[in-house]
Amino acid sequence: MHRYVISRLALAIPTILGVSLLVFLMLHLVPGDPIDFMFQGSALSAAEKDAIRDRLGLNDPLYIQYGRFLFKAVQGDLGTAIFIRRPVTRIILDELPYTVRLAVAGMSLTILFGLSFGILSALCHNTWIESVISAIALSGLSMPSFWLALMLTYIFSVRLGWLPIFGEESLAVLIMPAFVVGFRASAMITRLTRSGLLEVLNQCYIRTARAKGLMERTVVVRHALKNALIPVVTYLGLQFGQLLGGAVIVETVFARRGIGSLAVNAILQRDLPLAQGTVLFVALAYVVVNLVVDILYAYLDPRVRYGAAG
Repeated sequence: MHRYVISRLALAIPTILGVSLLVFLMLHLVPGDPIDFMFQGSALSAAEKDAIRDRLGLNDPLYIQYGRFLFKAVQGDLGTAIFIRRPVTRIILDELPYTVRLAVAGMSLTILFGLSFGILSALCHNTWIESVISAIALSGLSMPSFWLALMLTYIFSVRLGWLPIFGEESLAVLIMPAFVVGFRASAMITRLTRSGLLEVLNQCYIRTARAKGLMERTVVVRHALKNALIPVVTYLGLQFGQLLGGAVIVETVFARRGIGSLAVNAILQRDLPLAQGTVLFVALAYVVVNLVVDILYAYLDPRVRYGAAG
């Protein structure tokens, strides 16, 4: 197991480096100057703006700017935001709890409803129950997140007045964003769990377990579900990584603080240090989550671990 984890960590390092370089180049190649954006409408002369660029290191060649960014990032220093003059790391850590709360709430609903409906759909194969669950899952996959968010806001906030749209972070404020995040993801988990279980339940060892007189619940939970969860774990890992990167649409519609809205605002304002640091953090979150998924793979199916070691 240790060799397997080390090999995955070794693959993660070049991935992070490649993402940091790609993001750095893309942000610097986008038209627009952050200093011009910051001082638009001011009486500063071109020479004064150029002096500010020199002080911030924006006039240095790109390879020097990237090397400086990478050297500081390794030490945990992602630079200082141009507009609000605060450390980027501190800004990200201030916004992270809002994104984590949304991610945890959304994933809790995803796992609860996705696994429950998926198992029920597989056990009630070719019945009206499966048809109803399939229809709900299909609507969840085809319904745009922004449309669902707007409809929930209109019904439960504007018309009924049951749930607040804005306000201090509370359970009431979190319900609608978490449902929007969890509904689409749970629809996919339902389909993945159903298809995986239907395939596994037809295997010989499942028929053998049933022939031994084991209870159906024991057969499903202990023998079938574990092997059917591998594609589910993959999707959950990718979904959670995406949420840690910030559910941009959900945070925008509900005007929530978080990593997603922070990244969007930084890019729109051409705040290069903040944009670079935020995107690098998102990439790191993806890598960490995928590493956890790989370790879960090795636990669920030891053949994955042995294949990598070989």
